[in-house]
Amino acid sequence: MLKVGIIGCGAIGSELARLIHKKFSHLARIAYLCDHNPNRAKALKKKFRRGCALMSIDALIRKSDFVIEAASQEAAIQAVPLALRLKKRMMVLSVGGLLRIPQALLQKTKGLLYIPSGAIGGVDALLAARESRIRHVTLTTYKPLKSLEGAPFFKKRGLHVKKIRKPTVIFNGTAQSAIRLFPQNINVAATLSLAGIGPKRTRVRIVASPRLTRNVHEVSLEGDFGRIRAVTENVPSKTNPKTSALAVHAAVACFEKIFASVKIGT
Repeated sequence: MLKVGIIGCGAIGSELARLIHKKFSHLARIAYLCDHNPNRAKALKKKFRRGCALMSIDALIRKSDFVIEAASQEAAIQAVPLALRLKKRMMVLSVGGLLRIPQALLQKTKGLLYIPSGAIGGVDALLAARESRIRHVTLTTYKPLKSLEGAPFFKKRGLHVKKIRKPTVIFNGTAQSAIRLFPQNINVAATLSLAGIGPKRTRVRIVASPRLTRNVHEVSLEGDFGRIRAVTENVPSKTNPKTSALAVHAAVACFEKIFASVKIGT
């Protein structure tokens, strides 16, 4: 029985805990929880009959067989190095945090990191295309205004998201910059960067629109293999509008793939 520890007991962490408990109770159990808000961790703990323990990030990683980070880039930055040094298996949802960790640590480890494809299509194709020459990778993201509230971008620019009255290109630059300015909104850019040509060469364009009710991601890549364009229109999570429902499903599917005897996809 795999002992699973979850860092981050908000909307995503809670939903993942529920689905893992429902689908994989014969293989794994939610054993440890951690959150910077103790009340959230306590509320999630009550939902499991067999119970689980609340503890710090470091203690959770040391005791868990499998760690899931569903908190923030800062939590990922703290947790990933320790998990890898202890040769743990870990799923990371705040993928932007991985770009702020020394890449040598990620490449030279006996630990294992799992990065779900998240709320975008085309990651399998990008991984395959990397075996040839890729000329460019571009992510164009169309966001409802509500999903962008609180992004550091607006504070740095002295802007207010609610003053946007029509579809507006608010960002056009590298994935590296996008991840820093929109840490809760654009983890898919980090996933594309790691799967493809890196955060400095991967381009990101963010369009804010008061008309949208869904997060829309358009991935475009071109290289010796040809051209690929993948568009995903995501329904926002019911509990967190900054996250697409598909991102949660992708994490569960990634977890399921670990145990599958037939592994489909690149």
